[in-house]
Amino acid sequence: MSGSFDPEESINKVAALLAPRNVVIVGASDKPGNWTPRVRRNLQRYNFAGPVYPLNPGRDEVWGEKCYRDFASLPEKPDHLLVLVPAKLVPGVLRDAARAGARSATVMTSGFEEAGGDEGRRLGEALRQAIAETGLAVSGPNCFGNMVAARAFVTMPDDRPQQVTPGPVSIVGQSGGIATAIKRTLEERGIVVGTLVTSGNETGLTMADYIHFFVRDPDTRVIVCYLESIRERDKFLSACRAARAAGKAVVVAKLGTSSEGRAAALAHTGALAGSAAAFDAVAGAAGAIRVTTLDDVVEVVEYVMHAPLPKGAGVGAITLSGGLRGLLLDAAERNGVHFARLQPATQQQLEEFMGAGSAVGNPLDGGYTVLSSQENYLRAIDIMLSDPGIDLLLMQEELPREAGSARKESNLRAAETLAARAGKPICYVSMISYGLTDYARDMRAELPHLAFLQEADKAMRAVRAITGHVTTAVPVLSPEPPPAAARDVAARLRAVAARADKPVTLSEPESKALIAAYGIPLAREEMAADAEGTVAAAERIGYPVVLKAVSADLPHKTEAGAVLVGLRDVAAVRDGFARILANVAKAKPGLRLDGVLVAEMVGGGIELALGIANDPEVGPVVMFGGGGTALELYGDVAFADPALDIVLAAALVDRTKAARLLDGWRRQPAHDRRAVETALMALGRIARDLGDVIEAVDVNPFVARAAGKGGVALDALVVLRAGAAKSAG
Repeated sequence: MSGSFDPEESINKVAALLAPRNVVIVGASDKPGNWTPRVRRNLQRYNFAGPVYPLNPGRDEVWGEKCYRDFASLPEKPDHLLVLVPAKLVPGVLRDAARAGARSATVMTSGFEEAGGDEGRRLGEALRQAIAETGLAVSGPNCFGNMVAARAFVTMPDDRPQQVTPGPVSIVGQSGGIATAIKRTLEERGIVVGTLVTSGNETGLTMADYIHFFVRDPDTRVIVCYLESIRERDKFLSACRAARAAGKAVVVAKLGTSSEGRAAALAHTGALAGSAAAFDAVAGAAGAIRVTTLDDVVEVVEYVMHAPLPKGAGVGAITLSGGLRGLLLDAAERNGVHFARLQPATQQQLEEFMGAGSAVGNPLDGGYTVLSSQENYLRAIDIMLSDPGIDLLLMQEELPREAGSARKESNLRAAETLAARAGKPICYVSMISYGLTDYARDMRAELPHLAFLQEADKAMRAVRAITGHVTTAVPVLSPEPPPAAARDVAARLRAVAARADKPVTLSEPESKALIAAYGIPLAREEMAADAEGTVAAAERIGYPVVLKAVSADLPHKTEAGAVLVGLRDVAAVRDGFARILANVAKAKPGLRLDGVLVAEMVGGGIELALGIANDPEVGPVVMFGGGGTALELYGDVAFADPALDIVLAAALVDRTKAARLLDGWRRQPAHDRRAVETALMALGRIARDLGDVIEAVDVNPFVARAAGKGGVALDALVVLRAGAAKSAG
């Protein structure tokens, strides 16, 4: 499942791209609307230290200065290219430049895969080959240039003035317009963006390369990614893990959460975007913090720039208005944030502090008591922070936009002093979004240990993203090899997939052979070829029994009338065999069955759905949810990275409503949760061992019996990827 790559190669290539010795503008032109003169003006405006050379084979002069016709005529070796020529010419330009000594290029030209059609794909492949042959570090194509404040290096064709100041935030965006919008809004909030890269189609350098570089960059604290599709899964996840290990946040705004969004991503970058749930499961486990909107990017960056990460998900709040208290409670419920239940000692302290008869709780509506003096203001914060169940404290306030709020400013400065030594994060929340004035930004700079989140719902989405990030456990897996039986089954399936030219659906017995080899229990069952064999099998298994038609070409048996349950005697079984044959012949004329499966009738327990889905971007994920109608009608499912240990398997179960049924809902008896978690771990092992071969696995239903009685898979369906093992080598 994991590819081999060297992070040092990524770091060196991105360094060459972002710290060039000179810039050659290929396709330099003074035609109205052309981007090249804008890039030239920005390199001059922000005082890029190296020489800039216009190059156009048809011009001797452009913009009132000498224009070079080829790389050989330049006064020195080209280092970085800014390429704006027709798409069909780009590969040749890169090869010529590499021969002349160039190290990197930004290809702004569009018309490759994102344009669609055979010609776009052909040009994209030609560009990919040229990049591979030359070894150039290439951003783009179809991108908007880059900005590196420390180098005064700005190649974006944006006429609007830019803040070009070294800062702790680095942005990488597959959309130049969105990346620059994030930059402007962060800077309006007083957060300086030191580097911005627009990565475009990522035919050359990918998001993973840039993240690896910024992990090593000492000036970068937060890495913001606008991501439409992942180009290199394993490399991307490795980069996120490296960032987490280095203590740097990777904040990802990910397109592709809806079918329409995925279609837009395909049109824009020429790559298939996967589901948000799969991305969250895999990239979240690797350390990425995914947010749902661009506003959420700003709020999460505001948080991580100024407040420490909480130790857990317990949230507390002090409001000065009953209205905001209500807004926070509503927003918390919408966004899955839970206010911690206060400990009795905290409750007692608050009652003594607020006065007899006061209603205290979490969120605490402080009102006049908290604001009556600075001593009371800090006392309220101290009491809430002392509660062991509170990991993060929210406070009501917004930054003053002009002078005249002496009490507010004094309280904020006192809270800053407290936050610097508290060990728990303090975040302020406003009732509504607001703009910052120069006065507010100056005040904000005086409060480096306090986060100021805007508007209750945005604040709660940010809190959910942060607490979800810190409570996502890192798996601890043993390197034990799979069982011998599993190795044999896996080898057979690899051989089948290698020969296939389309996805291969396995029959139920073949599918069950795979999951059983990895330790997932099955009901007692036997295959039979005729009516007498079916009766004999039922006699051995014991009544009542279930009959199922078996064929790889009949994956959905119920709709075809090919499943009969509760057969209690010989006559019922013999009649059932005939009925199944008749039903299948009617539903699927000409279909030849492998036989009939006779299985014990499993009663009691609750039905669940387990499985593996192979996402086109992030690869295999393990699925868990309620079975039957709960899955079909309510979508009660959750996904996880296949690297499941018992802790992570339990966390996967906890993210569904089915967990309540397992644990005993409304005085009902509990069921064998550990059996479910063990089965999920087995599916995780299948996904890790055969992720390049498996397209999907459905174990539905899996019946969890009473606590301590185990569980059993009643049905299974495995689909293999066509030719996957062959292409994997």
